[in-house]
Amino acid sequence: MNQITMPVLPEMNELWQQSLNWLPDESQQQQFQRLYELIVEGNRQLNLTRITEPIEFWEKHLWDSLRGIARLLPANDNLGENRDFSAQSVLKAIDIGTGAGFPGLPVAIALPNLSVTLLDSTRKKIDFLDKLLPSLTIKNAATLLGRSDEIGRQPHHKAAYDIALLRAVGAASICAKYALPFLKNGGLAVLYRGNWTAEEEADLQSAIGPLGGIVESVEAFTTPVSHSVRHCVYLRKVVQQLERPAR
Repeated sequence: MNQITMPVLPEMNELWQQSLNWLPDESQQQQFQRLYELIVEGNRQLNLTRITEPIEFWEKHLWDSLRGIARLLPANDNLGENRDFSAQSVLKAIDIGTGAGFPGLPVAIALPNLSVTLLDSTRKKIDFLDKLLPSLTIKNAATLLGRSDEIGRQPHHKAAYDIALLRAVGAASICAKYALPFLKNGGLAVLYRGNWTAEEEADLQSAIGPLGGIVESVEAFTTPVSHSVRHCVYLRKVVQQLERPAR
């Protein structure tokens, strides 16, 4: 029988450099390729993603994941408006609702000194990621099974992270309610969004005050291949959420 040849991801060095002021090294490029192969293989049983074409995978899973944390990437000094937010100061991150591992896995590959927790409530996806991590030789990521609203109240995880990543289709105000309880004071939540409206921002502003958060910035950008408009919303945790007194 003929072996199925797995497509090779494009290196896209010029686009990496132009758009994120960063380049993966040879080892990281190999990890991206292996990640792609494992996702395509796993997709046959688990329906992990509809995005499997190499260029589309590069843009919508790899590039998009790293665009949200561009200010953390090594030698990147042109996107970080907040100089207190650097790769040296961020120690722990959590990817809430990670699914097939995005954005958490590309972030873990790009930032090997960052400890990344991959949280999802679906056991099949967590089991898949548990098998995937050793194949990628990623030592700075671990999985966590559970619901974010429940895990975020547990002492070991509440206010325990420097950064929270959330790429979901739900309302931003709901995403913020999931993300902010995980953050330490001064921590940052990154909400990956498609379109962004004034109405969404108003709803978000009203929701995050009681959670101790503020909208630090909203960045609009165009993806480098399909030229789609996307947004990243950055929330800063400025005070711990007040506990409601028991009745």
